[in-house]
Amino acid sequence: MTNFEVRQYDAAGRLGELSVPRAGVTVQTPTILPVVNPHVQTVDPAALESDFGAEILITNSYILHGSEELREPALERGLHDLLDFSGAIMTDSGSFQLAEYGDIDVTTEEILQFQRAIGSDIGTPVDIPTPPDVDRDRAETELATTQDRLETAAAADTGEMLVSAPVQGSTYPDLRERAADHARTTGLDVFPLGAVVPLLNEYRYADLAEVVTACKRGLGEVGPVHLFGAGHPMMFAMAAALGCDLFDSAAYALYARDDRYLTVRGTELLDELDYFPCHCPVCTDHTPDELRGLDDDSRQDLLARHNLHVTYGEIRTVRQAIRAGNLLELVDSRARGHPAMLDGYRTLLDHAAQLERTDRVSKDAFFYTSTESARRPEVLRHHRRLDRFELDADEVLLTEGGSNDRYDETWGVLPPFGPYPRELADTYPLTAEVPERTDRAAREAAADGVARLVERHPDTSFTLVHDDWPEAALARVPDGVRVRDLHARE
Repeated sequence: MTNFEVRQYDAAGRLGELSVPRAGVTVQTPTILPVVNPHVQTVDPAALESDFGAEILITNSYILHGSEELREPALERGLHDLLDFSGAIMTDSGSFQLAEYGDIDVTTEEILQFQRAIGSDIGTPVDIPTPPDVDRDRAETELATTQDRLETAAAADTGEMLVSAPVQGSTYPDLRERAADHARTTGLDVFPLGAVVPLLNEYRYADLAEVVTACKRGLGEVGPVHLFGAGHPMMFAMAAALGCDLFDSAAYALYARDDRYLTVRGTELLDELDYFPCHCPVCTDHTPDELRGLDDDSRQDLLARHNLHVTYGEIRTVRQAIRAGNLLELVDSRARGHPAMLDGYRTLLDHAAQLERTDRVSKDAFFYTSTESARRPEVLRHHRRLDRFELDADEVLLTEGGSNDRYDETWGVLPPFGPYPRELADTYPLTAEVPERTDRAAREAAADGVARLVERHPDTSFTLVHDDWPEAALARVPDGVRVRDLHARE
């Protein structure tokens, strides 16, 4: 994939650059693509670019194709002039309408030709968006149709226009992985994960995490991953940590029309707000009462602008978290905003081994902020590293306290990582900030590390000196290890 370059990783999150040759721009990722309805523009594209720094947006070529009012102007003037936007423009193909209404009157060849003719920078074929939970036969049949259309798209003459390869497969992880592997082999450029909006609408973030991780297994690291229809800032951090680079949504405008106010923790109704919990220009210059007193158009404009400020603010927060190496700590924080988000975060950590493949080996700090921190990729990596150490000692002390000359060798023990050579104490992640009142999950993870080291060295005698570990953690320590509490008298 020559148009996408990854600059930095954290978990599966990526800071990247997507070169869009037709527009002559480079888009920084992760980012949001605001959906622009060509007929109804709550915030016009020029303002998206000048006021919010939008580098890319998405509009619907099928709507333009069928519009008596806009079809010819789009063909004559091109999308960039029509929308007054100089950044990159991606176009959808009508697949959403196909999912909603069951039929559309355009083929992949026709819509790609039209997208190229109107100056789209990233085009999309007509895939079949198979919804969640359908029977497997339907999912496989519709996936086969989508794959045929991707082959058609790959063979089409699209010039400099990039072309996306949507990944379908409903909620079957094996179908998603297979579909992603096929999409990767087409040589197409952007990889949208389709038909996830029902999961988002129903707060099924655990199922979403399973879908995304399956798709990422098939895609690998070939190009930008677009989570279609994901526009609520609450879930950007989690989706980025799973490996998604592009998000799109009309939520900023649709919510404004319903007097809904976005925050990174959820959505509030304007009528229920006494104060604005935000520092954007809209919220610092107005009160909720003032917005409620405006006419519909003015109120919707200001709410949409607030929603965009929150959206782009969270994108910047996610980027900085990837840069700093604390993306999973941001995910942990955001997961506390809704129980379903916590389910999603826990499911994400079920795939820690997959995330660890791209996670940075060294970062500035590791903050243990919840029981979920014990399952992070850094802990898994440390446990795996224990297999590399060779112990040339008959008796080894593993301790949360000080060393003891009675033993041939003394190792430290730090929950959640477990045992480590003392000379590595000042290296990442053993410089972790861990609460003094360490929870059971951290101690159980440390016990798992002890077990791994002990099993690797069956001829060595081990003594573990722990700081008040619970029975559940001690039960994970192999039977042959002598165990003593740090504060007990010998």
